[in-house]
Amino acid sequence: MAKILEDISRTFNEFLLLPNLTDERCIPNNVSLRTPLVKFKKGEEPKLSANIPMVSAIMQSVSGEKMAIALAREGGCSFIYGAQTIEAQAEMVRNVKKYKAGFITSDSNVKKDATLREVLALIDRTGHSTVMITEDGEPNGKFLGLVTDKDYRVSRANLEEPIENYMVPVEKLVYAKKGITLHEANDIIWDNKISCLPVLDDNGNLDSLVFRKDYESDKDNPYSLLDDNKSFVVGAGINTRDYAQRVPALVEAGVDIICMDSSDGYSVWQKNTIDWVREHYGDSVKIGAGNVVDKEGFYYLADAGADFVKVGVDGGSICITRETKGIGRGQASALLDVIEARNEYYERTGIYIPVCSDGGIVHDYHIMLALAMGADFVMMGRYFARFDESPTRKIKINGQFVKEYWGEGSNRARNWQRYDMGGEAKNKLSFEEGVDSYIPYAGPLKDNVELTISKIKSTMCNCGSITLKELHEKARFTLVSNVSIKEGGAHDVILKDIQLDR
Repeated sequence: MAKILEDISRTFNEFLLLPNLTDERCIPNNVSLRTPLVKFKKGEEPKLSANIPMVSAIMQSVSGEKMAIALAREGGCSFIYGAQTIEAQAEMVRNVKKYKAGFITSDSNVKKDATLREVLALIDRTGHSTVMITEDGEPNGKFLGLVTDKDYRVSRANLEEPIENYMVPVEKLVYAKKGITLHEANDIIWDNKISCLPVLDDNGNLDSLVFRKDYESDKDNPYSLLDDNKSFVVGAGINTRDYAQRVPALVEAGVDIICMDSSDGYSVWQKNTIDWVREHYGDSVKIGAGNVVDKEGFYYLADAGADFVKVGVDGGSICITRETKGIGRGQASALLDVIEARNEYYERTGIYIPVCSDGGIVHDYHIMLALAMGADFVMMGRYFARFDESPTRKIKINGQFVKEYWGEGSNRARNWQRYDMGGEAKNKLSFEEGVDSYIPYAGPLKDNVELTISKIKSTMCNCGSITLKELHEKARFTLVSNVSIKEGGAHDVILKDIQLDR
């Protein structure tokens, strides 16, 4: 006989937080939002944590390399979309890892006989205005000099001239020897008022580069999420079909964490994928799984070895799985059920598995509700798709700027692997589970994330908590009626931005 749950399927809109005692500790500057991204044993520290509890969704219209860089700079993590070729996705990961580091390997290199035209084409391709000239044109070749966009004037230059005529030779440059510390390198940069410091080995070969902008970036973005090599942390999405080829390419590119992208994580295909990763990489590769909506799904993925579990089926603004297939659950109900299982699993095994709430977030306070209900971090698509850094076009419709936004279950995404049921590959979707849409443009990520984080910290203080762990223990909720929701907004007044009839 079919089982029917007695509880109503509830969304975030149906809950409000109750304030707790605000004590002397509870000021926003004291609040820490650091949160685990992967599982850990009781008494130990997680191998990977985020400085803010926000990650960007595994979506073509959300998480490219620009998003990954911008979000990591603010302390979060992006999962670069997997609905592309393995080579293209690995290159995105590689570009993020190379973008910011203490000592970086040069990826803009030419021989001295390369023409200015060739150098300009290289700059256009890489986006880097500083180009190294080496004897063989390789990143670690004999260093001859460098050229920046300050060394030539395109409007008056002969584009067919060799770059040797424009470069600053090594004899006139300040450089350092391999073995120097990052602190010493930054001191040299500041003392000599230079933007780039080449680091050479004993044979005069180019070893690495240190940039002034990276030092300044550290000062301007103290919460940047960095690995041990001072590179940005980046994640990537995978599917349950080509993982044997995709995962090795992503690992070679330097990915820090991967996550299976699926509308149904309660699946033997996800267990098979985790088994393969453990067989070939042990615990060195961190892999998230999901999505699930109840305890049974969580326990299945936890026992399979997932490093974190993602919760949510059809809570996203562009997802129509419930409408199409009649399957899913209200995000709040799903999250509360899984959190109860997560806590029980921790008490029973001593292993804490972080939970990611994915979907159902429209307003900033929904993020706060998800965290208070027990989520360790939230994954968002619509929120991040609005920003400059998302991969989509910004266009003007009816006088308003908007960004394109489409679901991974839409025909536009062509992401058939996400809905793989284990049968013969057809490279097509039988029906859509997502829509193609526009969302209001919101500007740069940094400004918006800073505002959201300010709201979260302030609300946590109202809840008498200065850490997410404390919030999980102390949070209290009340259900709200439609009348109560209406009362929570501006009402019974005439807003000043409404034109009055004269």
